[in-house]
Amino acid sequence: MNEIILTNNSKVNDKYKSKFEIEFIEKSGYLNILFEARNMIYQGYRLLTHPMSSSLKPNQTRFRSIILQKNQNNLDTESILMIERAIESAEKFLKFKKTPDWDEKILDDFRTVDMSIIEGVLNRISFFIN
Repeated sequence: MNEIILTNNSKVNDKYKSKFEIEFIEKSGYLNILFEARNMIYQGYRLLTHPMSSSLKPNQTRFRSIILQKNQNNLDTESILMIERAIESAEKFLKFKKTPDWDEKILDDFRTVDMSIIEGVLNRISFFIN
């Protein structure tokens, strides 16, 4: 399998770990997931999902899941540009206002939103496994 889900969302990890390769970074924040995605891109992966999909801003939620694919052509410049812009944008949001210390119920809602975004993608792309 060439696809990998990079996530800090326990719901995504729990639901998909038996179907996909998962890079689960449990205690990581939104920005750290973007940094890890950038590292993976420089190691030869390309983005299959936009690193900032959804209307949730980086200073609203801690959770981010990104799907990447091993790229046979090595470095994908489009993915590099996209992840660098996402990091720059996230840093601006977080500089302006930090992510609140949400209670567990709200955090669980954010996990659910992130998982529903990934589910929507997985239901549309060709490598979805039932």
